[in-house]
Amino acid sequence: MSSRLYKITFLNAGKIYELYARRVSSSALWGFTEVAELVFDAHDSLVVDPTEERLRSEFGDTRVLHLPMQSIVRVEEVERRGQLSIRDSATGERVITPFPMPGKPR
Repeated sequence: MSSRLYKITFLNAGKIYELYARRVSSSALWGFTEVAELVFDAHDSLVVDPTEERLRSEFGDTRVLHLPMQSIVRVEEVERRGQLSIRDSATGERVITPFPMPGKPR
């Protein structure tokens, strides 16, 4: 496994996503960037991050993500993985994914 780690910031459906991956390169599909080996938390703690769970459910089974070049905001090579996030593209504020709660009894 590669020791390099990249933080990819991109636009998706009016939101700014931040993911971490081990490989970033030009795609064989013209106009796309290839992002592979996505990195998620190993679940070795009791704290559950709803944003990470949402991203894991959306991208967890993805082998290679082909992103249009115009949707990529930034690619950074980083030392260690930070917290994943989804932000509103207009305000920059974090999109809070509420923790699922049982329904109120009637």
